[in-house]
Amino acid sequence: MSLRTARKNVVTRAVMIALAATSMTTVQAIAQEGAEEVERIAVTGSRINRTDIETASPVTVISSDFIAKSGFTSVQEILSMQPAASGMSLGATSNNGSGGSATVNLRGMGVQRTLVLLNGRRMVASGTGADSSVDLNTIPVSMIQSIEILKDGASAVYGSDAIAGVVNIITKKDFEGTEITADGSITDKGDGESGGFSILHGSEVAGGNIVVGVQYSNRGEIIQSDRDFVPPGESSFIPGGTLGGMMPDGNGGFKPRDESYDYTDDSYAQTPNELLSLFTTFNTEIADDTELSIDFMYTRRESNQQMAPQPANIDLDTDLLDDKYTDQFKDEDGNTPDTLNYRRRMTDAGPRIYAQETDTYRASVGLVGYLSNDTQWDMSATYGRNDSKDSVANSIHAANMEQSIYNHQDDWFSGDPMDNDFLASEGIMYTEENQGGNEQFTLAAGFSGINESDIGYAIGVESRFESGYYTPDLITQAGESTASQQDPTEGNYSVQSLYGEISVPVTDSFTVEAATRYDNYSTFGGAATWKLGATYSITDGLMLRAVAATGFRAPSVSELFGGNSGSFDYLSDPWGNAQDAQIEVNYTSDPDLQPEESESFTAGVVWEITDGLSTTVDYWKFDITNAISRVNVQAEMNKCEGGDLVACETINITPTGDLSEMTSALTNIGQQNTSGIDWNVSYTAGIFRVMLDTTYLLEFVEDNISYEGTIDGNMGGYSQLKTNLTISADITEDLNLLYTANYIQGMEGVDYGDVFTTDDVIYHNISTAYHINDAWQVTGGIKNLFDTEPEEVPNGNDMNTVPNIYDVIGRTFFVNTTYKF
Repeated sequence: MSLRTARKNVVTRAVMIALAATSMTTVQAIAQEGAEEVERIAVTGSRINRTDIETASPVTVISSDFIAKSGFTSVQEILSMQPAASGMSLGATSNNGSGGSATVNLRGMGVQRTLVLLNGRRMVASGTGADSSVDLNTIPVSMIQSIEILKDGASAVYGSDAIAGVVNIITKKDFEGTEITADGSITDKGDGESGGFSILHGSEVAGGNIVVGVQYSNRGEIIQSDRDFVPPGESSFIPGGTLGGMMPDGNGGFKPRDESYDYTDDSYAQTPNELLSLFTTFNTEIADDTELSIDFMYTRRESNQQMAPQPANIDLDTDLLDDKYTDQFKDEDGNTPDTLNYRRRMTDAGPRIYAQETDTYRASVGLVGYLSNDTQWDMSATYGRNDSKDSVANSIHAANMEQSIYNHQDDWFSGDPMDNDFLASEGIMYTEENQGGNEQFTLAAGFSGINESDIGYAIGVESRFESGYYTPDLITQAGESTASQQDPTEGNYSVQSLYGEISVPVTDSFTVEAATRYDNYSTFGGAATWKLGATYSITDGLMLRAVAATGFRAPSVSELFGGNSGSFDYLSDPWGNAQDAQIEVNYTSDPDLQPEESESFTAGVVWEITDGLSTTVDYWKFDITNAISRVNVQAEMNKCEGGDLVACETINITPTGDLSEMTSALTNIGQQNTSGIDWNVSYTAGIFRVMLDTTYLLEFVEDNISYEGTIDGNMGGYSQLKTNLTISADITEDLNLLYTANYIQGMEGVDYGDVFTTDDVIYHNISTAYHINDAWQVTGGIKNLFDTEPEEVPNGNDMNTVPNIYDVIGRTFFVNTTYKF
């Protein structure tokens, strides 16, 4: 065996141990001494099939075994625990505005800047219509073999969206037999009951292997007020209504408002959903040198969110109101205002119940042909489609309500409850119904190989079509609802791409890698990206690696063709005029948006210190220019209040604090700069395996505002230090114990000018897995063992905290069992 081969085997082993730092899986080196034929594998972040995975880019691997032992039942739950995830994302505890979707946000750079792949190919966007990200609910956990997380920019390899990194979900193949799994969980408060099952069957058919599976899961709800840490909500929208800020006094007049409404009694802390997934894969040799692969996946999601009854906010024409109600609002000169604001929490109608039904389909067929001299060709076609219907029960028709108030003033201004049948007969209550969808079709062809000098190369072409639409309820489009007005979204684009990649072993210990790609879009034209990386083996167990790359993100359908839509954002009114933390902002899109551009750099070391002990340290830096973003409305409000007239004009408000026309437009003015350090340690001794996975955030600056070490309800959390510790012990051949700890360093924020801080938090989790026999395994455990409560975030987006950062569910018991035959 040559010196170069020996070094490759040792460093490969070190890299693989490091990659397994969060996977609880020992990955075996592929290259074996004395083997005449060496299997080449695909590695996320490269088109070149290799005999090892010691590429210049850092990759984390999470195995299906670790997923099962940890009690994870969704891809989003798995990814949100990674130290590299930060900022704001959607998941089971996202009640307000999530649409039931689940997303991942690598480096906190935005969910739209993380590319999600399934077996190395794109997934269709899959929320409730014209979405820019993948709904991770659509991918059933039971079909996952492993999840690979590339923590590096990869636009030169995969094209748009891969700015912050890539999540590649690898499914089970070459599976034989039948596997039945059932799981369940419940909190120590007796709520949030969840459960599900999956059946996986694989067999040899027609000279190949077919895998067929079904998975069903049902997640139970939790009400916010059932958690002791949730303070009573205090809303100025009260059931009896207010006129001009005054509440009914019970005698036909009005008095200063002396009560508020607790909205936590109706709102979910954990949102319920039902998922049904069907999937199949088929792989076979159709000739001695040609393989065919086919896969299909379908997921049906039925999800709900529940919020407090609609807060109706209507400006009434005082000319149409009785004098007995308007006289007490006259000024010193006896003048009555032209309008009076009427607010009412519509408890008479009931809570707002958001419901979604989404159907997501994905089918892919591929051919791989093997030629002489370690070369191969491949062709594939992938089609994805997402159809959705979403509704909001107990919505309020503002125009009809306004007319009803004029017609029945004594009833509306009495402070008494309104009859539900009366509201229905007046056309005030209705169910808002919306539809949407996404579609994607990709054709790809490539040619790759490794020559006798171990120079690897890959070239290829792709053609992709994307479309999306979202049609809001006609009442919402007309602006006649008490919810925000919203325009329809509909549009499409196509892109044709060329790419090339090369890996050159300059010496036995020094390898250079390069990639380039050109994408031509029907919307804005062309974008060229490149990547240059290198690895250098100093000794048998010590390797240096570095990558510099450029990237881009094309504007999505919703960003290009989204029209106008309102959003109630969590903001602090510096003038003190707004009575609630949620203030309406009008969002606008732009068909002339240009692509975002990025530069990234990673540099690190992979070191196998001794047998069983290895570590990796990587410095990373990302810079985005021309970012598609909206101005920071809070910052512009603050500057406007301070006398900056340009800031006032930017978001269309007045220097006196009139926020009624506040607008936030999408533009290419954004900028983002972030950097940090990833450190991973893996140690194996006897029955124990210890893994430490750490991310330290050095900097996160967006539009000249620093967010590192901060938290709020809009941006989410950017803790500077996040660490996962995993300790696994094989007590016997059949019994495994697992302990994990998730550490989040405290952060600070500003609420109405007051600075607050959150404490450091550690979540402890334990589980045990026992093989009753060769066919039957049972796993049980406890998440959040010590029932650690979330930190208080006064300007948080729900429950006085930020639920996607802190656990709002509490101690949870889980069990799952798997039987194979």
